[in-house]
Amino acid sequence: MSIFVSEPGRPVGARVPEIYRGRRVDDVSELTESHPVNPSRSEATDAEFQQAANSGRHNRALEEYGSAGAGEARLERPYLPVSSFCSPALYVIPAAASVSEALTSMDEHGVQHLVVMSEDNVAGLVELRWLLEWVHRNGPDAMAQGLVHIELPAFLTASPETDAHQLARLMLAHRLSAALVIDSNGHPTGIVSSTDYLRLYASSGQQQGLV
Repeated sequence: MSIFVSEPGRPVGARVPEIYRGRRVDDVSELTESHPVNPSRSEATDAEFQQAANSGRHNRALEEYGSAGAGEARLERPYLPVSSFCSPALYVIPAAASVSEALTSMDEHGVQHLVVMSEDNVAGLVELRWLLEWVHRNGPDAMAQGLVHIELPAFLTASPETDAHQLARLMLAHRLSAALVIDSNGHPTGIVSSTDYLRLYASSGQQQGLV
């Protein structure tokens, strides 16, 4: 249930974690980065769980985590998979699209994030606030600029089984408001945002109040 971070870069080719292409990537398990993230060599966080997955004990590990927290409140469980509350609604835009088209798509769908695709590959994740700041910095011609020519921001990716507590810590550490959920084939299946965490927290608080 690894968490990965991709460095800022242009949306060319795949920018998903190297593990999906059979290679390792840099460790991002600490709350502060001790060195720049290198997209060509990285290492998964949550090593114990990753080892279980690689050795064919993935399901058993999930069962053990689940049974350990069965009697606890949802937010207090030792293991809470992001798949249990992430949003499956994903809005995609091709890397060839312009900044103006990206902003228009966000407005039409009422979303704060877009997945940028380069052909069939995940090439980035952009946030509304980041795009608006980029337009402000780059002047009146910025709206017509193609995303493919822009260095997009770093983004986090996680598997559906990733522990939500660990992911939240890394989102805070990297100052990112969302993470992309990627399946074992490298395809995006959902998104986890700070809003999802707030909704989860609010829901838990409401249940405790009813009790």
